[in-house]
Amino acid sequence: MELYQGIILGIIQGLTEFLPVSSSGHLVLGQIFFGITQSQLVFDISVHMGTLLAILVVYASDIKAMLVSAASFFFRVILFKPVISEFKEDENLQMAGLILIGSIPTAVIGFGLKQFEHVLFTSRILVGCMLILTGTVLWISRKYYFSGNKTTGPGIKKALLIGVCQGIAVIPGISRSGSTIAAGMFLGLDRHKAAKFSFLLSIPAILGAQILSIKDMINSNLNIDPVTIYATITSFITGLIALKILLTLVHSGRFHLFAPYCWLIGALVILSKII
Repeated sequence: MELYQGIILGIIQGLTEFLPVSSSGHLVLGQIFFGITQSQLVFDISVHMGTLLAILVVYASDIKAMLVSAASFFFRVILFKPVISEFKEDENLQMAGLILIGSIPTAVIGFGLKQFEHVLFTSRILVGCMLILTGTVLWISRKYYFSGNKTTGPGIKKALLIGVCQGIAVIPGISRSGSTIAAGMFLGLDRHKAAKFSFLLSIPAILGAQILSIKDMINSNLNIDPVTIYATITSFITGLIALKILLTLVHSGRFHLFAPYCWLIGALVILSKII
């Protein structure tokens, strides 16, 4: 892979990981465009870690608060102190628990779909159809822009359902951020809480997927080259920008404006394969 190709793909990953247009779908299309047919395992892991770092930076205070609450909770458990009241009163601890719960269906579905990755990540028709589906979901979400304190947090049932959507988003063309934020709004969460839960829920999903891939990388004796390093830095910077842009659009009630883009790109991808 040439340096300019790596940087462009890093930009694509950074932008599309958070904008609701499917990063996996765009990476597949980008690699097809550049004629990259060999496995890019190290590259894919690295650019995803770049965008994960962007989430950690933006939500650093929330993550710190959850870790502190979780540590306090387990410390009390070890000392056989009562913890029920603490769990009921500590919102950060509740959020950490819901993220773990939502990650369960994501992991189950992700493992299941991994068996078909050789098909999922090579079909332009599939990517195009799923992009159109993503656009449709985004467009429907415009009717669910609740705001204010109309709802409480996700709850166990909602966390599980949003986790299911995140698992299905493994399919290229289905936006992880788009599907999970929209699912949150469909389930009655206001757009602020839906966006926050979506990105916090993505942390264990992205991290877990990359840890599993790292095992394959080590077995393949693959090394990180300069192209991968530059692409990772690029994905982090562009990811940070894209995440802040998306949060601004979600908070202002303009999340659905990405729908026409998804429809257009999806249609063009399908036509390029048919014609």
